[in-house]
Amino acid sequence: MIRVMLVDDQELVRTGFRMVLGAQPDIEVVGEAADGLAAVEALRAVEADVVLMDVRMPRMDGVEAARVICAAPDGPKVLILTTFDLDEYAFAAIKAGAAGFLLKDVPPAELISAIRSVHSGDAVVAPSTTRRLLDRFAVLLPEGDARREDAGVLTAREREVMVHVARGLSNSEIAARLHLAEATVKTHLGRILAKLGLRDRAQVVVYAYETGVVSPDHPRG
Repeated sequence: MIRVMLVDDQELVRTGFRMVLGAQPDIEVVGEAADGLAAVEALRAVEADVVLMDVRMPRMDGVEAARVICAAPDGPKVLILTTFDLDEYAFAAIKAGAAGFLLKDVPPAELISAIRSVHSGDAVVAPSTTRRLLDRFAVLLPEGDARREDAGVLTAREREVMVHVARGLSNSEIAARLHLAEATVKTHLGRILAKLGLRDRAQVVVYAYETGVVSPDHPRG
């Protein structure tokens, strides 16, 4: 059973998600909170596997809450609920350790699939959605930072895989594009994470955009 906590200051939104998730035989909503502080406090008493987290909330926003939750050992995965108006907050939350993005108007089937995917260990949700969101607010990203030099430790193939991850391709799509076995792509991704000190696939996407390895208008490898 996948235990989910809903965090949103709009009760109607929480109700809608609860109805959708409650109809699934393998998902249980174990808690709700109206702001990040309440969510952090609730997680001290309630065990959850996945937290659906809004970003703009009173008292403690989703970015800070994600940072606190993700810093805890063996804590739940955090999925950020966002709209295009709040892209910069979602980006900050990913840097804080959140597993990925979900749009608030996500279709029920995609929401359910995303939760199951994250619970099974896939750290990024809907790479194409992540890419579109990053594209929308790329003007907010720095031109590059000191970590850009770190990309030099990657092999040519690892850098190629990173570029495709940042463009929103899944492992199977990357495998087909590069004529590799999917297991080989996973191995390359694991080495990228280790060499760059990144947490998961979502942070690979952020790293690639933030350091200029790829950009919305001029992707490059």
